[in-house]
Formats: sequence, structure tokens, C-alpha cells
Amino acid sequence: MCEALFSERAIFLYLRLRLNIDKAYQQIMSSLEESGYRTAIEECDKISDHPMGRILKSGLLKAGRRDKEIEQAMQESIMREMPQLKVRVNYLSMFANIATLLGLLGTIVGLITAFEGVSGAAASAKQEILASGISVAMFTTAFGLIVSIPCLMGFYLLNNRGDYLMDQFEEKAMGLFNTLSNKKRMEEPK
Repeated sequence: MCEALFSERAIFLYLRLRLNIDKAYQQIMSSLEESGYRTAIEECDKISDHPMGRILKSGLLKAGRRDKEIEQAMQESIMREMPQLKVRVNYLSMFANIATLLGLLGTIVGLITAFEGVSGAAASAKQEILASGISVAMFTTAFGLIVSIPCLMGFYLLNNRGDYLMDQFEEKAMGLFNTLSNKKRMEEPK
């Protein structure tokens, strides 16, 4: 289960959202400066399957309006995109915690079984019963950790990738906002 979840999220975050964000942003900004809003929107449409294209387009569509409207449009777009980056990633953390707790539960059950067996056994069999119970306890702990450790590693890897992408989107949206705001001020009659 963890492997399938990790694979799906990794493919989405690392392959499907693979884009040279800085290069695409620079292309959009160059189009805006050289050819205007329509060309910049067309550049956004070229990457419309990527969240950054949709976020920046939402700001460009409000160009010329009040700064607050531009900012709100991009913030709303960011808020729509954020859940797609984080969806199901927290399940990996949950699986890791559950696996650890199940391993601990198995340890306790194994030790209880071992001590119960020793209490009613003959002196010659006590050592074997105790060793068998402790063995079960250690195996359940090991299996819990074998599941838990990769799940936690996957969680942190995917969570950090999602955070990185969100930071990039917010940074580029702020850059576009500042450019649109300055451009509007320069175009206003004095």
C-alpha cells in the first residue's frame, strides 16, 4: 500500500510537474515586457497543464485592475492548486505511525505470551518457551520498523517536494504581481 501511494505521488510531483519553473517564468515575463498581456497569457496557456501556468494566468487576466484584485486572483489560484500537491501524502505518515504501534503491540503480546508460558512450564522447558516468545516480540518490532521507516522517508521526501513547489509558485506569483503593479502605475496618466 505504501509503495503504491508513494509511487503515484512521486510520479505526480517529480515527473508530471517537472518544469523548469525559472525558465518558464522568464519566458512569460519577457513576453509581457516585449509583446504585452495577450502574448504573456498565450505563454501561460502553453503550460496550462502545470499549476504555475494557471496561477500566473489568473493574475494576467486581472492586469490593469486594482492591485488587490490581481493579488486575490493569484492567491485564490494558489489555494486551488495547493491541495493537489499535498493530497494523500499524509497517509504515508499515518501508515508509518500505525506500523510502529502495531510492532509495539506485537512486542507486548509476544512478551506476555512468553511470561505466561514460563509461569506454568516445567523448569526444563522454560528457556525454550521464553526464547520463543521473545523471538515473536522482536520479529513484530522488526516488521513494524521495516514498514515504518520507508513510509516516513517517503512522507518527508514528498512533503518537502510539495513545499518546494508551493514556495516557487508563491515567489513567481509575487514577482508577476509586482511587475503588473509597476506596469499599471507607469501607464497611469500623471
